[in-house]
Amino acid sequence: MSQQTQSVKPHHHSGWATGGTVFAGVLMMVSGVWAILEGISAIAKDDVWVRLGHYIFKWNLTAWGWIHLVLGVLVLIVGTALLSSAPRWARVAGVALIAFNILVNFAWLPYTPFWAFLMIAIDIFIIWALCRGWGDHPDHHDHLGGDGHHGRDDKLGHPV
Repeated sequence: MSQQTQSVKPHHHSGWATGGTVFAGVLMMVSGVWAILEGISAIAKDDVWVRLGHYIFKWNLTAWGWIHLVLGVLVLIVGTALLSSAPRWARVAGVALIAFNILVNFAWLPYTPFWAFLMIAIDIFIIWALCRGWGDHPDHHDHLGGDGHHGRDDKLGHPV
């Protein structure tokens, strides 16, 4: 009898992806705090932000303040969750919230153009980092039997 063995490639974690996910979590926390501060300033005093030029999104600054405040709190919570072993729901929520944050910052362009462009660029990096490291996440191996092998054992119970 011949015994078949299948070589199992070790799972390599990309330093960029792993470090990028941690950095994405930190950036989300910073972005969340900044959005909270933007929201508070827009709610408390409408004349803190001045619109530059004419733009199609002419909402009341108090409304923008509430949008930034709520989004900032959610981004801060999810960013904090990403730093605690990056559960899958935090990655999914992070990508969704940051995608929405890109749209909000695009609409926020007439009030703070430089900052809005900077936040859009950072948000694109956050989405890349969260999606890039997706396969490196421990939950990815749960369907393989918990220990990362494909559920195939030899007659003695050793993974092959």
